[in-house]
Amino acid sequence: LTAQRLPVNLGSAGNYVILSKTGITDVPPSPITGNIASSPITGAAIHVTCAEVTGTISAVDAAGPAPCSLVVPLVLTTAIGDMGTAYTDAAGRTIPDFTELGAGNISGKTLVPGLYKWSSNVLVDATGFTLSGGPNAVWIFQIAGDLTLADNALVTLAGGARANNVFWQVGGPTAVTLGKGSRFYGTILSAKQVIMTAGAALIGRALAQTQVTLISNAITSP
Repeated sequence: LTAQRLPVNLGSAGNYVILSKTGITDVPPSPITGNIASSPITGAAIHVTCAEVTGTISAVDAAGPAPCSLVVPLVLTTAIGDMGTAYTDAAGRTIPDFTELGAGNISGKTLVPGLYKWSSNVLVDATGFTLSGGPNAVWIFQIAGDLTLADNALVTLAGGARANNVFWQVGGPTAVTLGKGSRFYGTILSAKQVIMTAGAALIGRALAQTQVTLISNAITSP
């Protein structure tokens, strides 16, 4: 049995389903349920319309999407700081329960709760994978490389597992990429960008140190 892990403390970054430093690109429609923001870049880099978001859009200046965006630079400075703290927390967890599982290919696997660590890229083919555990179970994934979900890869939650207790710390040089038509769960803490291709769905959060790319994606708060 793996030890019960404490969830990653997201602080005020947890108030957002998308939070980035260098903007959010979008090919509509991308129905988003939850709050989104970008900082410290100007609000002009948030290319999401008010109609797409059931929640708030926050920016550092008045250049954000009109007429709905909030101008809350101090709030966002705190949230971006909390995002960095959460990334460091997730990356700093020690004594993993699983190391280099599947040599970075977790396709078709059922993953029990715990701390997982890879020194490589992690990829998932169209088989998808399953997270199986109870409602209080926690998964933390430390990925030194990139995380790539193939087109139509579906992640499944089993046994009462909750997206809110799943954390993906991705340090790769490129990004997290969710393939066309894929479905993913959890909070993504990316050192770089999060790229969602056409029709990919995220039940969780995209918290990116650079940008978030949307192409007609559904994003839902966990």
